[in-house]
Amino acid sequence: MLNGHPTWARLPKKKGPTVLLLHGGMSSSRSLLKSIGPGLSETFRVAAFDRRGHGRTADTDAGFHYDDMVDETVSFLEYLGRRCHVIGHSDGGIIALLVAQRRPDLVKRVIAVGANFHFNGLVPMAQFDTSSEGYEQWAQKYAQLSPDGLEHAASVLEKTMAMFASEPALSASDLSTLTRPVLVMSGDDDLITLEHTCALYQALPNAQLAIVPGTSHAVLKERTRESVRIMRHFLLSKLPVTTYMPVRRALTDS
Repeated sequence: MLNGHPTWARLPKKKGPTVLLLHGGMSSSRSLLKSIGPGLSETFRVAAFDRRGHGRTADTDAGFHYDDMVDETVSFLEYLGRRCHVIGHSDGGIIALLVAQRRPDLVKRVIAVGANFHFNGLVPMAQFDTSSEGYEQWAQKYAQLSPDGLEHAASVLEKTMAMFASEPALSASDLSTLTRPVLVMSGDDDLITLEHTCALYQALPNAQLAIVPGTSHAVLKERTRESVRIMRHFLLSKLPVTTYMPVRRALTDS
């Protein structure tokens, strides 16, 4: 149970350095556990849970909002009873940033992959609805895991699209209050514009940036080994970083 709601979760088996994987919208933890999970588990304990209305966790009548998703994640971290590195993809990346902002005491380092801090950071695309090419394929995949079944897929899509149209709505000033170390990661042909991704990196006071060439929003599946290598380096490296020719960081440090 998470905040009174039955929730599917993978709990870390032992004490030790732990990473919490936060899946994207209209997806589930299975995506991250199958891609980057095995590589990360060589060094870290891996935890994950399916948010309300996603994967193996049933939905309710309430709409989707990032604040509620942050509430779920904070409760899960409190249940684990340990500070964790938090790695989020897409919606999960947004949630990871918001959790670190609200409860830095629960978070060590953050990796936000393909995440936007404002809804206007998305690349303009055709509206995805029940008549769109690809909907039936997604709905069938959703139904394979969801306790709510195939008939609920349209509701999840509607609530997701409504959230995407108005959330998140953070400013650079909002991001400046996030003090935990953050790796901003993206494909070079992501659903988030490169300009927005760079703006996210520049607004964070303690950030690093990784643009993976030749990849899309599915970077973690397209270049899994390289993604894990980049993540492990960030999570294990000594901070603050030392470079031969600091420019942005020299100005930040001063």
